[in-house]
Amino acid sequence: MFPLSPRTLFKACAVLLLFACAAGAAAAEERGRLAGRVLDAGGAPAAGVTVIAVNQVSARVYRARTKADGTYSLPLPAGAYRVRLGAPARASFDSKGKYGPLAIARGDAVENVGVEPGRDTTLDITLARQEVAPPQVEGGEDEPTGYAGRSGVETEERTRPDRVPVRDRWRIGFPEYERYGGVAAGRDIPFRRGGALNPYDQSVLKGDYPVFGQSVFLVLSATSFTAVQQQRTPIPSNVSSARPGSAEFFGKPEVLALNQVFQLSFEMFGGDTTFKPRQWAVKLSPTFSVPNHVRAREQGILNIDPRRGTSRTDWHFSFEEAFAEVKLEDVNANYDAVSVRAGIQPFVSDFRGFLYADNNLGARVFGAFRNNRYQFNLAYFAQLEKDTNSGLNRFDRRRQNVYVANLFRQDTFAKGYTAQLSFHFNDDRRGVEYDRNGFQVRPAVVGDARPHSVKVGYLGLSGDGHLGRLNLSHSYYFALGNDSHNPIAGRRTRVRAHMGAAEASVDYDYQRFRASFFFATGDVNPTDDKATGFDAILDDPNFAGGQFSFWNRVGIPLAGTAVGLVQPLSLLPSLRSSKTQGQANFVNPGIVLANLGYDVELTQRIKAVFNFSHLRFQRTEPLEYLLFQNRIRHDIGQDLSVGVAYRPRLINNVTFNFGAAMLVPGRGFRDIYTDRSRNCPPNVASFCTPDGTVIDPSKPLYALFGTLRFTF
Repeated sequence: MFPLSPRTLFKACAVLLLFACAAGAAAAEERGRLAGRVLDAGGAPAAGVTVIAVNQVSARVYRARTKADGTYSLPLPAGAYRVRLGAPARASFDSKGKYGPLAIARGDAVENVGVEPGRDTTLDITLARQEVAPPQVEGGEDEPTGYAGRSGVETEERTRPDRVPVRDRWRIGFPEYERYGGVAAGRDIPFRRGGALNPYDQSVLKGDYPVFGQSVFLVLSATSFTAVQQQRTPIPSNVSSARPGSAEFFGKPEVLALNQVFQLSFEMFGGDTTFKPRQWAVKLSPTFSVPNHVRAREQGILNIDPRRGTSRTDWHFSFEEAFAEVKLEDVNANYDAVSVRAGIQPFVSDFRGFLYADNNLGARVFGAFRNNRYQFNLAYFAQLEKDTNSGLNRFDRRRQNVYVANLFRQDTFAKGYTAQLSFHFNDDRRGVEYDRNGFQVRPAVVGDARPHSVKVGYLGLSGDGHLGRLNLSHSYYFALGNDSHNPIAGRRTRVRAHMGAAEASVDYDYQRFRASFFFATGDVNPTDDKATGFDAILDDPNFAGGQFSFWNRVGIPLAGTAVGLVQPLSLLPSLRSSKTQGQANFVNPGIVLANLGYDVELTQRIKAVFNFSHLRFQRTEPLEYLLFQNRIRHDIGQDLSVGVAYRPRLINNVTFNFGAAMLVPGRGFRDIYTDRSRNCPPNVASFCTPDGTVIDPSKPLYALFGTLRFTF
């Protein structure tokens, strides 16, 4: 420490005093004055009335009492103010009155009254004829924001002089907050009053305020989903072909589909959900497919009856959610709880939907413990039949039960990484079922088509999260069980199959770089009693491009059979008749998929997704046996896709998705549909050169699609 001389100390004090004077002068210059008169309804001066001004930025409250002549004066910092009178007096502001360039009259108050530095703002106030008003909240001069509805709680009475009567705690409201301050045009006030029809405002219809009492809430929502898709895949022809010039097994491959779905949702629940899980809930979601329209270029594709032509339009009504939920008990003081939910409900059994993802009828016990570090599910689903064309639930049961038990542990190995252990059991019993278009889906019409049951369990280990900067998501499943009479093998089979998937990604600013790998075992010998090809229960994987990928999005029929090479919204070449109505088939070729992806946030509203995948069959023996071909190679081809997600309102109430995907056929894929020397389909330009003898992989299969979702 160095000692300061008296002279130095004097200079320092002088400088500090100078700065203090300058700051005081600046502060004085930034203040203005709000003044005026308060008159009663007859025009006479009103003395002793309290005038209250609330700063709409800081929420600071200023008060002044009127003198005998009704005048008042309030020195105020520059800014925008909300002005009213203190109880029991009430002001009467004319909504058409002029109280300032930006001022707005709202009942007994006027908002946006501007006070400018060094100037006086005049505001005269007239009392309402009814001068006695209900008690107001002293610290909450503001009304609830949004559409609050009518409170079900009576205002408390004043029991002590130091207590202020209040409304119910949910409707006290936020203080007015103007983001940028000042009185300039283009103001931005997030906590603003709104109406019932604006989903961006707080609303009693959206569960922001209780509808009954203090703990019963209502959530109403509506969703419109529109999807349009044009695709080209190899389409088998038949004896009733719409085009006589079609080859023996192939027709025109283009298909155009339009699907419009409306869903209404009504949910009521009880509990202090800000702090702990809700006590109970009831939800109902009627869903309408109006319409589902498809147009093809061949007959016998959309309906088994060729007289139905090449187009189809139908409607369907369903309940995709209809459940009741009750909390059984709180596990500890930190609000870990155990709840049960019964009815039609959504459920995804793992992070990416590899094995079971559905809205179906079931009962589920779920909860958390150890301060929410562990979560668990015990679920039973009695599967409903699915509508063939819309994919929505029907109102009749199918003889299939699904059992799921899983356990999640957060912060495993590292903070931010969640591990999952799971067990699934698929009990799919024998029966005969025809879909809505007249095609038989159970049992699959292939090989020895007898009714059979599938009883298979799945042991799984999955993880999702980040290890430092590396985002990691992975899953592994081992399937074991039996198929009482597999149609391709023609006998009872023992199931032993594996599936593995992993995705690693790194985020750099607004970009994400991804690398993915997916593996499912195939069957080595399709005629023995061992089934080693992996199949899921009802998958919907968000992986390797997800909805933007051609292989994942588009179902590819296997010409000459009544099964598909791959089903829509699946990665598995399972050779089953239908993903939603057919049975799992474990005699299949399996797949090996490697993917590179790049996601980029072009703006806050627009995101672009790019994907490249290389696909190979793990085994080809099931395809060779099923198609009577002595050699099918492993290369499926390359899947290239680009997608754009657009959110014009920055949140997901309005979303647009557009995409284009193509599959460049590899040698194995072309082997399935041609014999490389004859029967090359001349009407499928994506397969052959003009002379019809050499496969030309440069002309790819494609899918163009767009979706539009509105949510209120």
